[in-house]
Amino acid sequence: MSELTSPDRSRPDACPGALQVHQAADGALSRARLPGGAISPAQLQALADASRDLAGGEIELTSRGNVQLRAVTDPAAFAARLAAVRLLPSATHERVRNILATPLSGRVGGFVDVRGWVADVDAGLCADPDLADLPGRVLFTLDDGRGDVTALRGDIGLHAVTPTEIALVLAGADHGVRLRPDDGVTALLGAARVLREIRGSRWRLHEIEDGPAAVVQRLGLSATAEVIELAAPATTGPIGWIDQPDGGVTLAAGLRFGVLPARLADFLVAVDRPITVTPWRSVLLHDLTEDMAEQVVRVLAPMGLIFDADSPWLQVSACAGQPGCAKSLTDVRADAVRAVETETLPAEGRQHWAGCERRCGRPRGAVTDVVATDDGYRVDPPAR
Repeated sequence: MSELTSPDRSRPDACPGALQVHQAADGALSRARLPGGAISPAQLQALADASRDLAGGEIELTSRGNVQLRAVTDPAAFAARLAAVRLLPSATHERVRNILATPLSGRVGGFVDVRGWVADVDAGLCADPDLADLPGRVLFTLDDGRGDVTALRGDIGLHAVTPTEIALVLAGADHGVRLRPDDGVTALLGAARVLREIRGSRWRLHEIEDGPAAVVQRLGLSATAEVIELAAPATTGPIGWIDQPDGGVTLAAGLRFGVLPARLADFLVAVDRPITVTPWRSVLLHDLTEDMAEQVVRVLAPMGLIFDADSPWLQVSACAGQPGCAKSLTDVRADAVRAVETETLPAEGRQHWAGCERRCGRPRGAVTDVVATDDGYRVDPPAR
């Protein structure tokens, strides 16, 4: 049961945070966790100000619904600013607060409102000293039943099957374990403790042979339902105008390469409505009136927010490339921009531009790889 099946993780997990930063070619990379992707206007303003004062003036959105700054000149000062707006509530647990949640939950669709689960999971993680030992790669998912974040294949998750029945998802799959909604968070935190006990040098639950079975057994649970097949990962999250049943509007907007310039962040802050960062590197503005939503689209679309679901920019992702990464062979983002603007993309559909064979930042699912080599770009179509 404890036999390990994936390549040995002999080096420590170096996933960056606000306190443990990554030293890139262009300086320190500092990352802030946003459980459930939620961020208040005041918190976003603090990030925008920090990006101008301490970094390159941009906020990068990550595939885990978090945010990061590149070329940070003073990581300690950045961490202090995060703590001042409660984006760094625990110095010991900051890197394990990787909690994805359905971005529209509680506003549009879904069987349950998972926002309360987000707060309870985050509080439970931070309250247990032992869970600080979990690797920064561990991912928790809280899905209201539509399947959007469960499809991203986290380590431990809750997935609403009906309004009164929850699946415990392990290593990105259903194993037939069913819970009452009120018992879900307790089971998830228990599974996290089991993962800590059995992981050895591994970072992810799927890397442990029979890891999900070990979790189920140690928690005293059992399969009581037929296993459900989970959805394939979506290439993009919601985009555009979304009517809320309460009469409000959510606007969902993409960004080129998931990069939010500080000036554009200032305008989002000025709208003064709840904001969600998604794992598709997009942003959602919630609870708008129709007049407010129309004004946001009119003003912010020309500034870079993408409200068109058919935009080619939503099909193109890229690693940091030069000058941010010393391993990159070229400035892949500049090359990708030229390809989009001149309509010379090398493939149709989802594509990821990478400066080397590591292909950092590659999204899940069927993606064409456009990989820089010494002889130019090589195009690798999705595996069949």
